[in-house]
Amino acid sequence: MSVKDLVQKIKIKNELFTALIITLVAFVSFGLGRLSKLEEKRPAIKIINSASAVSSGGAVSQENNGVGKTLLPVGGNYVASKNGSKYHLPWCSGAERIKEENKIWFENKEEAEKAGYTPAGNCKGI
Repeated sequence: MSVKDLVQKIKIKNELFTALIITLVAFVSFGLGRLSKLEEKRPAIKIINSASAVSSGGAVSQENNGVGKTLLPVGGNYVASKNGSKYHLPWCSGAERIKEENKIWFENKEEAEKAGYTPAGNCKGI
């Protein structure tokens, strides 16, 4: 093997490497172009509930003749079953399993505890 043959092999590898790089750049560019078109078609995300609505414990945000938003409680801040002994926050899994006709609503913890209910152990935030 002479030096000429060695130099020729190196040139072929360089050309192959360059072609491979150009092909990869073309595929990546095409993919990014397609991705940007998909992002344009997606609707914008709108946040409907503010942080105060979430922290108010089951409150629903409603438009007030387009002037502003008011928070109206769903039925109270705590819910219990008339057949049970535990009270829950409205979004807890235990509260979601209570039938509507069996739900009893309380404005605060004190009301629920006066009625003989105790906090549910699986409901964080009570």
